[in-house]
Amino acid sequence: MEHIFTNSNGLGKLKLLTNKLDFDHYYFEQKADNNFYTIAWNRSKSQLVTIDEIEYQFEENTILPIMLNQSFKFENPADIIAWQFNREFYCIVNHDAAVGCVGFIFYGPSPTMFVSLDSEENQKMQSLFDLFEEEFNSDEDIKSEMLRMLLVRLIINITRLAKKQYLGTEEVVEEKFNLIRQFNLLVEIHFKNEHKISFYSNLLNKSPKTISNYFSLYSNKTPLQIIHDRIITEAKRFFYYSDKSVKEIADELGFADAAHFSKFFKKQTSISPSELKKVTLK
Repeated sequence: MEHIFTNSNGLGKLKLLTNKLDFDHYYFEQKADNNFYTIAWNRSKSQLVTIDEIEYQFEENTILPIMLNQSFKFENPADIIAWQFNREFYCIVNHDAAVGCVGFIFYGPSPTMFVSLDSEENQKMQSLFDLFEEEFNSDEDIKSEMLRMLLVRLIINITRLAKKQYLGTEEVVEEKFNLIRQFNLLVEIHFKNEHKISFYSNLLNKSPKTISNYFSLYSNKTPLQIIHDRIITEAKRFFYYSDKSVKEIADELGFADAAHFSKFFKKQTSISPSELKKVTLK
């Protein structure tokens, strides 16, 4: 089943998916609905989920937030309940001051976060799901506002649980954590052209050392690793989901030439682009 709500302007869209047999997403596919944040809930037995060609175990009663630029495929998609929304319906960046750092589950310490639910939280999630279904089936004039309010509630609940599980506490020094989130957001915007920490530290009006100190508190990666990992992730997506050459990919990712890119790629992954290309062609 698929519930879809579209704003009156025709741009903002929210989906609620259940029992979908063909639920997957490939970033470079030419689809109109290609830019959705996804919150997936596995209510059934453990299954595999493949995100950007990496397999993870998706345990029962677990929530998985998925970024809009991640490719994914579920082993048993019919067992997944999923909410999908685009920026026009709810923009995490523009709204998160009002609801308290909701960017954590999408721009937090890990690009792939599995948030487990105990029996009490699972029951709360079921109740919230029921409210979503009820609202999707209503004909009220304030349907858009009600659905957006429920989405905010969903994100806040998951954020609270994710902070406990990934940071050990709900309480964080918001100023410091927000800087990490802002750094991640800026990397997402500029990583194809800007590969140095100094560029991002200038935008944030902080020294590279200060940013590194903040990351040591709330992340298991350094700022430079964040930049490098984002470049490598995008490179792999090109290799897996497009027919671009190594030179074309190097150009896309802001490298002066293919040789420089190949050296960087092998240093980060221990495999050369040409070797990975052969694997993807098999």
